[in-house]
Amino acid sequence: MLAGAGAPVHTEAFPMQATAAVLYEPRTPLRIEQVEVQPPGPGEVTVRMKAAGVCHSDYHVMCGDLTMPMPIILGHEGAGVIEAVGEGVKTVAHGDHVILMWRGSCGRCEYCASGRPALCDLGTAMRFNGTMPDGTMRFRNAAGQPIRHYAGVSAFSSVSTMPEASVVKIDSEFSFEKAALIGCGVITGVGAVTNAAQVRYGSTVAVIGCGGIGLNIVQGAKSAGARQIIAVDNVASKLDHARRFGATDAVDASAGDPVQAIKDLTGGKGAEFTFEAVGRADTIAQAFDATRKSGKCVVVGISRADARAPINVNQLVYAEKSLIGSLYGTARPRTDLPMLIDMHRAGKLLLDELITRRYRLDQINEAYEALIKGEVARSLIVF
Repeated sequence: MLAGAGAPVHTEAFPMQATAAVLYEPRTPLRIEQVEVQPPGPGEVTVRMKAAGVCHSDYHVMCGDLTMPMPIILGHEGAGVIEAVGEGVKTVAHGDHVILMWRGSCGRCEYCASGRPALCDLGTAMRFNGTMPDGTMRFRNAAGQPIRHYAGVSAFSSVSTMPEASVVKIDSEFSFEKAALIGCGVITGVGAVTNAAQVRYGSTVAVIGCGGIGLNIVQGAKSAGARQIIAVDNVASKLDHARRFGATDAVDASAGDPVQAIKDLTGGKGAEFTFEAVGRADTIAQAFDATRKSGKCVVVGISRADARAPINVNQLVYAEKSLIGSLYGTARPRTDLPMLIDMHRAGKLLLDELITRRYRLDQINEAYEALIKGEVARSLIVF
């Protein structure tokens, strides 16, 4: 029997059977198959998934840009219901609704203590090892082979065991679909604006890349009171989305030099705050070049592991520009996620408008094809 904050859960229910999308090799389709889910150990929980976001970060692993040990169950943006709790779990109980946090944190290290939990070594280790904090795994395929976890959560499984540190309880009346979006795309984009860049009221902003993250940067900038928000992309539909989320200007990156276009729209100065939400070396350089003197360039997009951007170093000195990165919105998820829910309820944050399509888990490869083609703002796997 497993003891926890809620009613005890009998181990007779385990191992559970779940349907999951498993990646066995890079550049191959995800395989839909039945997997065995082991019970939660001490400090762990088992979640029955209700919704999971289709995010480009997982695609980096699928296409081999980021290496991970395999086989692995991807998915890091999700929401669900606590199915079981392990010994010592205190913050959630059986039946609680939760958002997944793909950067679990220990709460004790120097990063956690200084308000930077996304940098915690616990989350970093789980990301690179594909295991639980104790170095073991909770998935098995039909052949009995262990399957790795992604970012500690593996949201592309209908049932998943993960650390208690990877979930935060939410109001049971809040939509699972909206909760899944908040857990990565929204907190990453809005947090980059408010926490990393600290965009000021009345400032000018440029956002290069208007996918799921970029749209949330746009609406984060609008919420912060930016007077000009320039959206940059080479897909017309994404620029249309950006306008709906608050962009005042749109630049088609395929029609000319986006850096010059941003400067032309800002009186030749460049934007005070620029954001790169693509994850490519050339667009990072563009964002930096489009930043005005004393401005701040924030890189949010995830790049290939070996990517290097050609930055004009003298601009760091002569123009006093700042170049920084932002992971997980530089956020404190346990406080920021509930705050974002409150913002949505107050009409200050768009969520329904982010959802372009919904898919079943067995349509996940189709969902990623649509993402790579730029056909969607954000799509969801609904269980």
